[in-house]
Amino acid sequence: MEKKSYKIKGMHCASCANIIEGTFKKTDGVTSVEVNYGTEAVKIAFDDKKTNLEALSKKIEPFGYSIVMPSENEPEINQSKKEKLDEIKDQKNKVISAIPLAVISIFIMAWDILSQLKIVSPMNYDTSEFFHHLLPIMASYMLFVVGKPYLLGAYRFFRYGKANMDSLIGIGTITAFFYSFIVTAFEGPLGKFINVEQTYFDVTIVVITFIALGKFLEARSKLKTGDAIEKLLNLQAKTALVIRSGSEKEISVNEVVHGDLIVVKPGQKIPVDGVVAAGTSFIDEAMVTGEPMPKEKKVGDTVVAGTINTNSAFTFKATKIGSETLLAHIVKMVQDAQGSKAPIQALADKISGVFVPIVLVVAFLTLLTWLGLGTYYLGFLKALSFGLMSFVGILVIACPCALGLATPTAIIVGVGKGAKEGILIKDAATLEKLYKVNTVVVDKTGTITKGKPELVSIKNYSPRDASGQSNLNEEEVVAILAGLEKNSEHPIAYAVMEYAKNNSIEIAEAQKFEIIKGKGLRGTINKKEYFAGNAKLISDLKISFDLKTIEAETLQGKTPVILATKSEIIAVFMIADAIKPEAIEAINNLHKLGISLVMLTGDDKNTAEAIAKQVGIDRVVAEALPEDKLVTIKTLQAEGKVVAMAGDGVNDAPALAQADVGIAMGTGTDVAIETAGITLLGGDISKMVKAIKLSKITMRGIKQNLFWAFIYNIVGIPIAAGLLYPFFGVLLNPIFAGLAMAFSSVSVVGNSLRIKGMKL
Repeated sequence: MEKKSYKIKGMHCASCANIIEGTFKKTDGVTSVEVNYGTEAVKIAFDDKKTNLEALSKKIEPFGYSIVMPSENEPEINQSKKEKLDEIKDQKNKVISAIPLAVISIFIMAWDILSQLKIVSPMNYDTSEFFHHLLPIMASYMLFVVGKPYLLGAYRFFRYGKANMDSLIGIGTITAFFYSFIVTAFEGPLGKFINVEQTYFDVTIVVITFIALGKFLEARSKLKTGDAIEKLLNLQAKTALVIRSGSEKEISVNEVVHGDLIVVKPGQKIPVDGVVAAGTSFIDEAMVTGEPMPKEKKVGDTVVAGTINTNSAFTFKATKIGSETLLAHIVKMVQDAQGSKAPIQALADKISGVFVPIVLVVAFLTLLTWLGLGTYYLGFLKALSFGLMSFVGILVIACPCALGLATPTAIIVGVGKGAKEGILIKDAATLEKLYKVNTVVVDKTGTITKGKPELVSIKNYSPRDASGQSNLNEEEVVAILAGLEKNSEHPIAYAVMEYAKNNSIEIAEAQKFEIIKGKGLRGTINKKEYFAGNAKLISDLKISFDLKTIEAETLQGKTPVILATKSEIIAVFMIADAIKPEAIEAINNLHKLGISLVMLTGDDKNTAEAIAKQVGIDRVVAEALPEDKLVTIKTLQAEGKVVAMAGDGVNDAPALAQADVGIAMGTGTDVAIETAGITLLGGDISKMVKAIKLSKITMRGIKQNLFWAFIYNIVGIPIAAGLLYPFFGVLLNPIFAGLAMAFSSVSVVGNSLRIKGMKL
């Protein structure tokens, strides 16, 4: 009963989503269903013993919808895009054919209005008669060809009692057309009772044109909102160069198996995840992790599918293929997040569910009111004319599309923008929660600090010559220490060796190497005995050394490694888990967003407080066990704080689960996508700032969309009903209602697309 997502064909508005959702919920075997108009997809779980996709698709086919069946040969995203491009092409052709007819209609209307204002002369009889007979022909084409979806919408309403936006437009334009047709066909007999000169063929023509144009622009804009997934899919290499039977062979990436040795040449994409087996190179991981600089990869390092080899050929062993790769996880996560609903959408969904029936009732009541009160004050002919205009105007201007698009389009764009920045968002609800966060809890190791020891400072105490110069320079003392540490497996040895390597220092050769348990190392270099270790080792050697000279640094969490001979100190090296360069700026920026920072770490108090002071952390909880971290999160929440917890996504799992928003600081293929609501690829804390900014930008866009969608209907429907007529003599022409309705949805999508260009 896994919940899976499928594309839906034929959705035109938020009411469509409600019809589909309601139908599936009543279907035996369906346990969970969620339809999203923005992504035009259904997320559904069902018992395959009771129903299947084909049966489910048939359930909604009478209402004009169908499920796009998955294809084994082609990704669903490509299938969906092809369907959408075909639909857009069809809409474009209809708009192109409709615009000339709309221009002619507007020309006739303008001439009529200007002649009434005595700005131009009235049309002569022949011209007037020509257009009098041309308009019904044009209106027939518009209604029965371009407006066919709206006719079907009206038919389905009367046949099945299911109404959507197409039903409203269909009823409105059919009413305008057939009233005009009857008046024109029987103008002789009817001329005694009503004004047969007043027809609404132009309304049918121009309204359908504007709505068709609006739907075309909306569909084209919506296509742009989901381009993040397409770009991610395009990262996938199509082929791989594998070594089989001792020779290189190019195969489809789908044929790669675990353990294959794959050769990647400069400029090529890495086809699957794996571990470097031979060679070194620099890999551009920007499109997966958001990191701009290529990263060096050597034997034993992991490589990720979709990244690009920049300079040297190398060979790697395939460890994850197909849906197991990081890129596949990212694509799935982005798809799921874009298809999910934010809690803020609940109100819009409730309103959309009852919107169309209410609008139909309001439209009919308005028509009856005009025919009743209007006839009393204005006379029957005028009341009928105004009543019909109001009836059609309400049906045309009232559209749940803007409401339905308000949240999902912003979510689609926001999640996609996050993916490009290396910020993976699990679902829309997480994005909404992140917007409310006012306290961020961070782990020290791997979040604020790099998570691996580094040689950060050297104090050279080497004996001086007569001129006061040290006998050994800095490179030489590092070479000696590295010569001793080369034989050790202690993390400190790694820090010293990395320093020597990065500074191109030639490492000395040590003989008679010995580990002095719990204290340090001993070895002979150039026939001279050297010792390296802690203060206990120096004390055992009975060498005088004032520890107060390094006390301030040890209180900051730095570990001293003292290099000495049997009789004197040569140098003191300070090893520390260095602070990430971006940490201080990131914490500064979080403070600017009004967020307080809490460091939660298992390290000792002195080290934690020293680092917190350097980077500007507000509060420190040190020497914490995993269960203590959980208690801390609960305590902060009890204080009324909305808490985001950032950690490695594995060791901090209980605290991440308890936090309002869990943020995994992921690095490479070790990213804990399933653990937290948000994953920051590359483990860069500055992305946390971007993630929070993104949530604020997206939520602001959603609120703007919802505001304008609600205001549009709250203001538009009463005006279309004729509310302004008693006070100002103003009645909304259905043509302007059609124009407003068409561009309401376009404006919502356009506002969502602005998120793409905003700086994080």
